[in-house]
Amino acid sequence: MSDIPAPLPASLKANPRLSQWLRIHADGTVMVRSGKVELGQGIATALAQLVAGELGVALERIRMVAADTLHSPDEGVTSGSQSVQESGAALRQVCAEARAIFLQAAALRLGVSPDALEVSDGTFRVRGSDRHSSYWALAHAGLLKCEASGSVRPGPVPDGGVIGRAVPRLDIPDKVSGRPRFIQDLMLPGLLYGRIARPPSPAAELLEVDLAAVNALPGVVATVRDGRFLGVIADNEYGAVKALKKLQAVAQWRESATLPDMQALPAFLRAQAHETQLYAEQIAPEPLAPPVQSFRASYSRPYLAHASIGPSCAVARHNGSSIEVWTHSQGIYNLRTDLAKVLAVPAPSIIVQHVEGAGCYGHNGADDVACDAALLARAVPGKPVQVQWTREDELSWSPLGAAMAVDLQAEVDASGRITRWRHEVWSNGHSLRPGRAATSVLLAATHLDKPAEQLLAINMPQKNGGGAERNSIPLYNFPQWQAVNHRLLTMPLRTSALRSLGAHCNVFAIESFLDEIAGELGVDPLTYRLRHLDDPRARAVLEAAAQMAGWAQRGKTAGRGMGLGLNRYKSTGAYCAVVAAIDAERELRVEKLWIAVDVGLVVNPDGVKNQIEGGAIQTVSWVLKEAVQFDRTRIESTSWERYPILRFSEVPRVEVQLIHRPDEKSLGAGEATQGPVAAAIANAIADALGVRVRDMPLSTEAVTQAVLGS
Repeated sequence: MSDIPAPLPASLKANPRLSQWLRIHADGTVMVRSGKVELGQGIATALAQLVAGELGVALERIRMVAADTLHSPDEGVTSGSQSVQESGAALRQVCAEARAIFLQAAALRLGVSPDALEVSDGTFRVRGSDRHSSYWALAHAGLLKCEASGSVRPGPVPDGGVIGRAVPRLDIPDKVSGRPRFIQDLMLPGLLYGRIARPPSPAAELLEVDLAAVNALPGVVATVRDGRFLGVIADNEYGAVKALKKLQAVAQWRESATLPDMQALPAFLRAQAHETQLYAEQIAPEPLAPPVQSFRASYSRPYLAHASIGPSCAVARHNGSSIEVWTHSQGIYNLRTDLAKVLAVPAPSIIVQHVEGAGCYGHNGADDVACDAALLARAVPGKPVQVQWTREDELSWSPLGAAMAVDLQAEVDASGRITRWRHEVWSNGHSLRPGRAATSVLLAATHLDKPAEQLLAINMPQKNGGGAERNSIPLYNFPQWQAVNHRLLTMPLRTSALRSLGAHCNVFAIESFLDEIAGELGVDPLTYRLRHLDDPRARAVLEAAAQMAGWAQRGKTAGRGMGLGLNRYKSTGAYCAVVAAIDAERELRVEKLWIAVDVGLVVNPDGVKNQIEGGAIQTVSWVLKEAVQFDRTRIESTSWERYPILRFSEVPRVEVQLIHRPDEKSLGAGEATQGPVAAAIANAIADALGVRVRDMPLSTEAVTQAVLGS
């Protein structure tokens, strides 16, 4: 133990009781509760590895328990690629203290000094003898009913241990074999099925609805109308689907044209009322030489949908004085806060239990559908109600990733070095999550007879990486720079967090602009980046990706090109460098991505690669295909035909190299690739065709138009 306690990780400081995180059982198992939730990203496995490694027990003994608001520590939202960073750090500290406590107790029982004991798979053995005790023998002593002190530090990660080793994912066997695991599989006794008839457009007013015609259908248990909120409950799923169609047919709406011109989004963003913030800046310590050349360019991205393959789902039940909600929300405590506002009940009377959903890439419809279920369940007390969103619901009503416009300016001196840099962003905010505002931000809350105010999306503070401004601070050593954000004060389409937030477009812009400047100066893009790069970890991933791809040996073939992209996510997270190879001879296609990543201490190499590969492939889809389609009244991309995503036949080969740094803290991998992959593709297109496309998506049609117009 240390004489000077170490600062506790933030999550542990907020939830300091050891027994809230960890329970040792006499049957030889260890129960672990984290406030972070499994979203398919594999954190349950990674956290289990950290616990097993720090306690000194076999991984097979660890039982990860899904988060709920009755028992689990409140760790806020599972977002920002911070689960291993935050919950992992907390659990390592919890386990370090637990191990020391049990070691001391075992030593006392055995009549020896703690230094005389060694630990192997939970057994404390006196060196050189058969005398021993164990976690399991001491399990009933209540030793963890205390608060973390910080007086014990996590130990060094041993070579060959469970930490740093690729182990099978804990959640995969059920998913591969088709055993019930997802929220859609949850079958409670007496389960009823609910559906919601949404307005046809954001501003639509409900004129009238014939609920009697719906109630007359077979299997219908109840209908619910509250303002613009319309729902139906049936005793079977097919009946609910039929009733939904009838409800949609008998509802009459008046629509208004409130949406912008989709074909002129960047101009729309710049023309709206906005609040301007100087996000960050650096002033050169000495006067700069006059520039010899100046550069300007503008970039953009459209609104993007989460486009989960499995639409959002939730189950709720009203039990007199309490309400139970089963959800795949990223933030169960935050959701509980907003549900309490909507339902006008005390937050502690609501129990929120996490159950896995089918994919999550940020603030999707999980919170909204949970509110839908809770509202419908009030009509049938004591009965659980499952609400399943339709594909149309998911693509048109889930919060969207905000459209963005970015303007960049740079000046170079006589040596070609960039001396001044300015980055400006126009965008809605990138966060409208529950639990953070005075009123509820849940979708249904704004449709009720007494509606909650439709709040504007905000941006997260700089200490949390920002929102629209995320990664607008340059990674490179420019002597003088500014990052400015213009947050829109109007929000025609509801926006919130989508994987990597503003980093996707900001890094796309920065890395594209660097290539453009290097091209004008006649300098190799890799050489030009390294010339402006001091951070050794950033240099290492960039050089590794270039070496993997054979950058120095690349040739020039008609219609084919290679491009680079680099980023450190949120300026404090994982380092990621990408080289993309594209073939644009017949149709635009990303053939291969070479990716080098530094996430510090690698807990599970296979898990990190899963995250990097998945993020990269999704980004290819964003960059080449995806854009929310709408007219002046409503969203029109309500099917895969109108919102196409990457097909399996279009998935590129992906090669990942991890730069393992066991002495550095672990960093999240889930959002490292979005910016660098986008930029690498854009730069590869320019390399192949000699034209620069600055507005995403970089579709075959957009690139063809650029070539014809060049």
